[in-house]
Amino acid sequence: MNEIRVEYMTSAEIGEAIAGGARTAILPLAAVEQHGGHLPLSVDADHADELAVRIAKDLGGALVLPTVRVGYSPHHLGFPGTLSLRASTLEAICEDYGANLAGYGFERLVLFSGHIGNHPVMRDFELRLKAKLAPLSVIVFTDSEAILDAWRRAAEDVASLGGNVGGHADIAETSVMLVLHPDKVRVERCARGYSGTVDEEFLARAFSEGIAAVSPNGVLGDPAGASESIGTACLEAVTSLIVQHARARGA
Repeated sequence: MNEIRVEYMTSAEIGEAIAGGARTAILPLAAVEQHGGHLPLSVDADHADELAVRIAKDLGGALVLPTVRVGYSPHHLGFPGTLSLRASTLEAICEDYGANLAGYGFERLVLFSGHIGNHPVMRDFELRLKAKLAPLSVIVFTDSEAILDAWRRAAEDVASLGGNVGGHADIAETSVMLVLHPDKVRVERCARGYSGTVDEEFLARAFSEGIAAVSPNGVLGDPAGASESIGTACLEAVTSLIVQHARARGA
């Protein structure tokens, strides 16, 4: 059996997988939020679904928990349809997801997010979550800059378009969606958004005032030049980042 997503397995199959050496659970976090005029609100959840399976397969001995599809997105609430959990709610969900894993035989939980906006919340609750879920080993990946750098390198290496990466509904996320769900991309509506420097000062303003204040169309970067080849390179690069982080911490 090739299925590793627990929601599509039977309880007996999960037990057999654990008995056979699957001791790592992968927990993908995501968001349901605006992604410009050309991408659906499911981008981060679709992305997290795919990354989780890739990470689990690369690590080996791992099963994938259901993606937490709604995340922490108050900075996107200026756009219709965006949903957002309170930080405390997201923390509680992660705690509840992990509460019984050790009892089933899992030894570690790898937590990552397809939505960079979850990272500040995850960094805040990381130590509390580790304490609450002990003896389960909890490994949390929250290196936002490493992800952006990986996207820039991928877009630059494939098409010399690293400058179009801005971090939201840009060439990277649009390319990833062209790989995963090309039918969901409204190519004719692609438009450039904020293309200035994305630094700590900019991010602080975006989080405090909302994305609409810094980019009226909700895009950070430029989707122009998006392609399946860039999307594949982005998926491979981010998978590698998270797998290396997890392995360095015992996964």
